[in-house]
Amino acid sequence: MKPKLHAKLLIPLMIVPFMLLRPDTADAQEGQVLLKDTFKDHFLIGAALHRWEITGRDNESLALVKKHFNSISPGNAMKWGPIHPKPGYYDFKLADQFVELGEQNDMHMLCHVLIWHAQTPRWVFQDESGEAASRDTLLQRMQDHISTVMGRYKDHIDCWDVVNEAVEEDGSMRKTKWSEIIGDDFVQKAFEFAREADPDAILIYNDYNLYKPEKRDGVVRLIKGLQEKGIKVDAIGLQGHWDLYEPDIEDLEASIIAFSELGCDVMITELDVSALPLPWGFSGAEISTNFELRDSLNPYPDGLPDSMQAVLAERYADLFRIFVRHSDKISRVTFWGVHDGGSWKNNFPVRGRTDYPLLFDRSFQPKPCFDAVIKVVSGG
Repeated sequence: MKPKLHAKLLIPLMIVPFMLLRPDTADAQEGQVLLKDTFKDHFLIGAALHRWEITGRDNESLALVKKHFNSISPGNAMKWGPIHPKPGYYDFKLADQFVELGEQNDMHMLCHVLIWHAQTPRWVFQDESGEAASRDTLLQRMQDHISTVMGRYKDHIDCWDVVNEAVEEDGSMRKTKWSEIIGDDFVQKAFEFAREADPDAILIYNDYNLYKPEKRDGVVRLIKGLQEKGIKVDAIGLQGHWDLYEPDIEDLEASIIAFSELGCDVMITELDVSALPLPWGFSGAEISTNFELRDSLNPYPDGLPDSMQAVLAERYADLFRIFVRHSDKISRVTFWGVHDGGSWKNNFPVRGRTDYPLLFDRSFQPKPCFDAVIKVVSGG
């Protein structure tokens, strides 16, 4: 059991240079099968939490978290922008509440994310005159940020998304302020700094569309290159921002195997399955993408029809069959949200839609896809 977060950590700090029944897994009070119990012999089942769940303002959603999940991730609370908005200033209040929630409920906890090109304030990449910072300056800021955040939660957080989305769709390195100023070795430096900050931590590289062969191969090259330099990446996070048709199951399975063969754990992260049509040519999770709202892209504003509930359920079942088949390689499956009403997919990549991507509906009730996922293990 990890030590409890000391009460003094609950104060922001200023620092100079976070209804199928199966008798053996049924909830005694409500007679409902629990996700975390159903998959206890396979992998952890996680959920990403919003502010209102972390702070307890959404009691019904928080009740689902405590009941069904044994792993939690902060949706935004530990990204650079919210936790380190100004030079020399860290606001740990929400991250501390996240950690307290996890410890009070004996949950596995993830930090998302230390280094990412998005949701990082402009000042990080600028000098005092507003020009581009030097390589040395940016490396120092990176190290300070990683060591400060990891140092605070070293004995509390189980694993860390160290770098997020550093590879393009064609497998090349993404051009960002991190790579432009530091160079492509910014990934190497981030993992070095993270390992220095906590030698025993589980360190993760996380990205989307990793089922696509070109991007998969690019990440394999990246990880092999790090390994050749003696840098250990413990796990690869496959973001599961998918839909009813993508990814192809065979491509997904090939990626799980490929990353496992690198000696890395595989984690299914940010899982949600959109039930809506996508704009032509779009896939993935590049947050700068936005399309105009049209009726054709929002066909179910008043509820998902039973026929589509069945399609979504079968899609989830297909995915979980692969996860269970490769549970010797997969250590965690985390949903990006708790219920449909709180999902970011209602606004991405088309703002104002009504989507149905998670296992629980807007009334906090399990959907047919919940039952379908349970059946993968329990049968019936």
